[in-house]
Amino acid sequence: MLHLSLLWLLMIMVYDAQQRRVPNWLVLGGAAVAIGALAMNAQPFGIGWSDALLGCVVGFGFLLLFYATGFMGAGDVKFAGALGLWVGMSPLLPIWIGASLLAGAHGLLLLALQRFAWFPGLALMLSGKPRSDAASGSRKQTRPIPFAAYLALASAVWMIWGRPS
Repeated sequence: MLHLSLLWLLMIMVYDAQQRRVPNWLVLGGAAVAIGALAMNAQPFGIGWSDALLGCVVGFGFLLLFYATGFMGAGDVKFAGALGLWVGMSPLLPIWIGASLLAGAHGLLLLALQRFAWFPGLALMLSGKPRSDAASGSRKQTRPIPFAAYLALASAVWMIWGRPS
């Protein structure tokens, strides 16, 4: 099951980094596998139903505040809820802090590259705007920071190196 959770995180990372969105089918698929692992008593991180459900509610509820203020997309929030089903409540804070540091570094690098225009291609890639949209001035809102990708990366690091044995 650990391999399935890591594969799911990889899919989230790639999809969010490329598309700046997390599709519902991917979130629901990960949540379904997490629930299946709990039901079969094959949960790879040793948590039970109560911890998984609490992780789901807290992960979803906490990031829902950021969505309500317009700082985060709905896919990020739904992914955090599904992630809570996998890892439970206790690792959510260190995962969130790690993801926030990565997202902050992304934002600072993007600001520096936009301000000084050293590498315009890299700035465009980090902004999440397709080359054709950037040139045409399309008004479609794109979130420049793929927070779900950074949540997935921080989660994968925790799953491989940070969790208690």
